[in-house]
Amino acid sequence: MQAGDTLEGLSQSYFGTPRLWHQLQARNKVKDPRQLQPGSVVWIPVGLLPAESAQVEFVHGDVKVHTAEPGASTNPAAAANPPVAAGTMLAEGTRLQVGPDGFVTVRLADGSIVKVSAQSDVQLRELRRRGRAGSVQSVVEIQRGSVESSVAPSTDASRRFEVRTPRAVTSVRGTRFGVTLSESGDTTAAVLQGAVAVQSRAADNPAQHTAAATVLQPGQGLAVQADGTVGSPRSLLPAPDLPSLPAAVHDLGLLALNVPAQAGANAYQAIVARDAELTQVLRSGTFANGQLRWKGLDDGQYFISVRAIDAAGIAGLPTQPLTVKTQPVPPLYQKPAPDAVVSNAGGQLLCTQVAGVRWYRIQVATQADFNAPVLDESRLDSCTLSVAQLPVGSYFWRAASVRELPGGGVDQGPFAAPQPFKLVQQPPALSAQALQADDGGTTVSLRWPGQAGQRYRLQLAREMRFEKPVLDTLLDEPRWAASDLAAGTYFLRVQVLDPSGLQGDFSPPRSIRVGTGFSIGWGLPVSDSSGEPVRRP
Repeated sequence: MQAGDTLEGLSQSYFGTPRLWHQLQARNKVKDPRQLQPGSVVWIPVGLLPAESAQVEFVHGDVKVHTAEPGASTNPAAAANPPVAAGTMLAEGTRLQVGPDGFVTVRLADGSIVKVSAQSDVQLRELRRRGRAGSVQSVVEIQRGSVESSVAPSTDASRRFEVRTPRAVTSVRGTRFGVTLSESGDTTAAVLQGAVAVQSRAADNPAQHTAAATVLQPGQGLAVQADGTVGSPRSLLPAPDLPSLPAAVHDLGLLALNVPAQAGANAYQAIVARDAELTQVLRSGTFANGQLRWKGLDDGQYFISVRAIDAAGIAGLPTQPLTVKTQPVPPLYQKPAPDAVVSNAGGQLLCTQVAGVRWYRIQVATQADFNAPVLDESRLDSCTLSVAQLPVGSYFWRAASVRELPGGGVDQGPFAAPQPFKLVQQPPALSAQALQADDGGTTVSLRWPGQAGQRYRLQLAREMRFEKPVLDTLLDEPRWAASDLAAGTYFLRVQVLDPSGLQGDFSPPRSIRVGTGFSIGWGLPVSDSSGEPVRRP
């Protein structure tokens, strides 16, 4: 007590009203409330201290709030409210249960921020003002999962902010730190800014601090085992190397990022948020191999944080912009197939039409990074592009959809994944003059110029349209002969089959005559009245 103190004055200072002086009198058994002895001790009932409230700043996914009325059980079944929304006020004793895809950010009365991660069960155990100055006293209890706290700095020595787990208590005055309770019961604390004091709690009475505090400095962490044993401070793993991550993601329906392997990392904890402060988290998870996979996000600008996890803590908190751009969706490739061969004579790239799209953009490049496209057509009315003007060689192509915006602007969607193809010389069609035939006798032989590796398709028919060929065969050499054909007039044509997979056009039809073996005196075959050779009997 100080000179001049009265119960009414103490009631005003601690409870915000002088009317509760008589409860101080009863608790401390004071006979004369106006005659207090300086230096004496007056007990202040905690239950009478003004209770503060917290406010939900952001919520995503499945987050449930359970409010405990004064004197009621803290069991979630005792008082359950509908899912929480931004702006919801949370009273002391409120319990937050966050689902596998959930996240919630809570602002306390003193401006401190508590971010509750997915698959967590956290209670706002105490939200009170204590002391003559009315300093905020905040206690957050973790039953499962993890929280990250950004505590507003303060010079008030009476202020308290604690994060408790069943076996550890972490207290600060102003800092940024994270606390995780594992499924095995271990508690992990990691400090990013400021300093944190970590103490063990008694197994039989978790409210008691049972050992001297271990102070963690920025960049340090430690683990408190399930039996209450406090480990030694150790340096956090360095932040993963994120510059190798893509600046933009274009996969529709999937957000996929691969973090490079890091020495000493057993797993990676990652979140994707709308803001650089990471208070509006939309995706989170822990991944054993650094292959981050989430359900896709809407187009927009985001921030990513990745932490490398070891047995003792979590690494620093790197962030970088991450653009998600998936709309309008890119067209699907129709032809050529991947790694297919395309003719330089009329060869085309073809893809599907996309609903609601005004134009298409197709690029062709010699390298898959498309740093120097050799073709770049950005306003194609149909999703097709000729490549006949390009020299033969190996290429990649990709296509994107382009929307027309009100006012004349354009909105291009992401490119589809690059696809390779090979442009080759179209095999020439054999001219009629190129075919050299020995005909008129009973044996017919045919030859034409060819190249190594080529094959040939030969058709023989009685009529020029080749609707019913009497012969349709493949040849490995540029020649053909037959001696068993019936006498008469035939039409033949040859198609070149190149090793590249391309097929030339059929040569123009050429007619040949198969004789009977009979001839008149000067060597001409014997013919009937229609001009057809007479058959040998």
